Amino acid sequence: MVSFLDAVVAFPTAIFTTLLGVAAFYWALALLGLVDFDSGEADLDVDPAMTDPDLGSLAGIIVAFGLQGVPLSIVFSLLVLLSWTLTCLGAMWLLALLPGSIPVYVGGTLLMLASVSLAVPIAARILKPLRGLFVTHAAISNASLVGQHCKVLTQTVDEKSGRAEVSQRGANINIRVWALTPNPLVRGISARIVAYEEKTARYRIEADG
Repeated sequence: MVSFLDAVVAFPTAIFTTLLGVAAFYWALALLGLVDFDSGEADLDVDPAMTDPDLGSLAGIIVAFGLQGVPLSIVFSLLVLLSWTLTCLGAMWLLALLPGSIPVYVGGTLLMLASVSLAVPIAARILKPLRGLFVTHAAISNASLVGQHCKVLTQTVDEKSGRAEVSQRGANINIRVWALTPNPLVRGISARIVAYEEKTARYRIEADG
């Protein structure tokens, strides 16, 4: 049996090891508030009239495999983690039985494809109960929150990105926000919502006081 470390750095697991490193780096940036982890959602509707075949194909694949309703960053990270785990186990237990280098590369390719195929339905089952956490509330899509107060969730808020939380009728609503810089807006600071942009679906906020 191949050792764990040998399997991690060898083909085909090495491909998913690299992707896993990319995902880990992305989540480290998200924890620091430098990226908006749920800016891209997998909750896509398939429109038969779509003129962009790539977008239509992506939406169709996501919906077909039951991966919609959660941010794409979470879908990608989970698929990579599952594929990495399955490929690594297969490399340790199965590829070691193949003689020579050519059969190993052929078997590695088949193992990689099989791992991805198994990872998709497993990810769909794991993500299904999480969809309710990412429901888009109606208040986020209109200007009804203008004038209310919110609490900044990200490390900073600038013209490009930011997140804040609004307490409304006992429910906390997570919204996309931006603000002119320089500003004192950091995580935990209270701010006031002063405008809503229909085009970008974002709220402009200013520090209280």
